[in-house]
Amino acid sequence: MARTTFWDVIEKTIEAVGTPLSAKEIWERANQIGTIGDFTTNGKTPWATIAAYCYTDINNNGDNSMVVQTSERPAQFFLRRLYESADIEKLQKKKEIEQTKIEKKEAKKFNERDLHPIVVAYANIDTHFKANVKTIFHENSAKSTKGQNEWLHPDLVGVYFPFKDYLVETIEIQDFLRISSIKLFSFELKVNLNFTNLRQSYFQAVSNSSWANEGYLVTLNLDDDPTLKDEIRRLNNAFGIGLIKLNADNVFESEIVFPSRINQEIDWDTVNRLAHENADFNSFLRLITEDCKLGKIKSEYDKIFKPDELIEYIEKKGINK
Repeated sequence: MARTTFWDVIEKTIEAVGTPLSAKEIWERANQIGTIGDFTTNGKTPWATIAAYCYTDINNNGDNSMVVQTSERPAQFFLRRLYESADIEKLQKKKEIEQTKIEKKEAKKFNERDLHPIVVAYANIDTHFKANVKTIFHENSAKSTKGQNEWLHPDLVGVYFPFKDYLVETIEIQDFLRISSIKLFSFELKVNLNFTNLRQSYFQAVSNSSWANEGYLVTLNLDDDPTLKDEIRRLNNAFGIGLIKLNADNVFESEIVFPSRINQEIDWDTVNRLAHENADFNSFLRLITEDCKLGKIKSEYDKIFKPDELIEYIEKKGINK
């Protein structure tokens, strides 16, 4: 009996699910519903091979290809023999509804704010940031006309102090020359990032994080469709907000996927508005001022969990499951 091939997995999975699927979704659904059969691979990204099979089929066989590409962002594929009689738009809406239900179900396990300690620990130990971070609670903002303060506040803000890195003499001459090595960071957090919520999430980060020296969109789950990263790269080049991918299995292996554009000047008008509208941000500024006067970090920012505490916290919240 012939062993299951990549083409078997592709064809049987798309037929069984009945909707266009991305290469990653073909692989995931094949494992979920059993169309994977006896297929095995040593590759770490078999969905990349699936995508290559589909593109090669389309490019080489044209109108006689087994699969057709139904969308570009994300790249999704469907069987040609089903495509001609299918209502692709209706199937796509059905799929989006199902995906939303799945994400809502997953979101009940933990929420975005449960991820804050992970960001705090990562930003504190990572050599790029070395930051002390504080949560900005949106509910502590001043009440205003609906929509007036929408997308104004980031989820977390951070500050880097040069006290441990620079000699006292260096810091003193900077003070004399009215130069500062202090850096302000802004983080907008999402549990999942995919094509469905990318643009809204990214422009939310543009709106509430561009005032800082560096602004970041942070996510735990990043859809690894290559066309998604291409789109994020385009947005990053145009608007400068960086992207951080958290690693719940090893927080300190979280990574900056796309660096933020570095703003040499802070947008002080926005900082002033944030301080006026939100008590937590106002407190953040006061903490920075107090520490600058002392020349050392004495203020209380968000608690930084020790590595063993962080592992226990992540397991308790079910974040790494």
